[in-house]
Amino acid sequence: MGLAAFALLGAPLFTVIAAIALWGFWEEEISAAAFIIELYRMTDAPTLLAIPFFTFAGFLMAEAGTPGRLTRLARAALGWMPGGLALVTLATCAFFPAFSGASGATIVALGGLLFAALTQDGYSERFSLGLVTTGGGLGLLFPPSLPLILYGVVAGVNIDHLFIAGIVPGFLLILILSIYCMKIASTEAPRTPFSRPEFSAALKEAGWELPLPALILGGIYGGLYTPAEASVVAALYVLIVEVWVFHDLDLWDEVPTIARESMILVGVILVILGASLGLTNYLVDQEAPQRILEAVRSFSTSRYTFLLGLNLFLLAVGCMMDIFSAIVVIVPLIVPIAKEFGIHPVHLGIIFLANLEIGYITPPVGLNLFIASNRFGKPLSEIWRTTLPFLILRLGALALITYFASLSLGPLRWLTGTP
Repeated sequence: MGLAAFALLGAPLFTVIAAIALWGFWEEEISAAAFIIELYRMTDAPTLLAIPFFTFAGFLMAEAGTPGRLTRLARAALGWMPGGLALVTLATCAFFPAFSGASGATIVALGGLLFAALTQDGYSERFSLGLVTTGGGLGLLFPPSLPLILYGVVAGVNIDHLFIAGIVPGFLLILILSIYCMKIASTEAPRTPFSRPEFSAALKEAGWELPLPALILGGIYGGLYTPAEASVVAALYVLIVEVWVFHDLDLWDEVPTIARESMILVGVILVILGASLGLTNYLVDQEAPQRILEAVRSFSTSRYTFLLGLNLFLLAVGCMMDIFSAIVVIVPLIVPIAKEFGIHPVHLGIIFLANLEIGYITPPVGLNLFIASNRFGKPLSEIWRTTLPFLILRLGALALITYFASLSLGPLRWLTGTP
């Protein structure tokens, strides 16, 4: 009860997690050195190197002119379609969380630009608010998503496989939202005629940044480097482009500040991860996964019923916890249970992140709802209402991702021959 009160009073999450772990070790008369050993073991995971470098690359692009260049290109390419600017918003919002891993940061950094553009193009304020708020977490299924990397580290799953498995579900989600946006646009917003000179100019302007996903994925799957090495390549490439090609950032004045800000996020992730690994070690020692499995089996032995219950549980988790904390605390408990129900750990990872994405916009306490309310100066109840149509569509996409495992595992098996 004391720790719960401590958490409710605003104590940092990692201190509560660490306190629970240390208290458990003390109760079982286990040396606190076990906790330190878990912290040391964490440093031995080579894939963890990918987190700081990909985060740094994402922060560099967000602070440079990349958002404006990509938005201009997407608008030039898609503006002639019904819902062109809405599609631009979806594409832009899908790109940045993939690198930064910070869903809310996308709303803060790009929300003002995209919301103003949507309303100026004739979209209603209600639709524009809902789209920008919903779009904040769209990129978490696309490589090199930091949550995907962290899930791979915690669950012991090949990160290359997670990168492949998230692509089709991610595009499915964007496709469903795009169809809805095109339907709305047919009554709310005019189309922008396609201009070949504008498209060529926008393509040339963004030409240095467009190859980045291919540089990362091509190198990984071409066997040139590991995901950790790919993160270093990505960070170095972005640094060169933004500092010396576009001259958007000053190497000595701005880059150190950006590095410091990005490493604050990385530090938060690693501290939570270290504390959570200690707690996980205690829970596994107490056979918590086995006890949970027995409780679940007493309720139902159906795989489909388990998946339904898992989705409801993860949606609740997504409302109350940030995505990094949820991964390191919950994943070690549900992976062995899911295996007993025949759920592939890679498919489980995609289900997990798809749920937490939705949890960000699920009333009443979804994190992105509060961020959007503060960013746009609107009452929280109004933000809830604007996101409701998008929430329903995302729940439909979640059902497809959950019950059609081939959406995640099909491309993986086709490309790698993995059973």
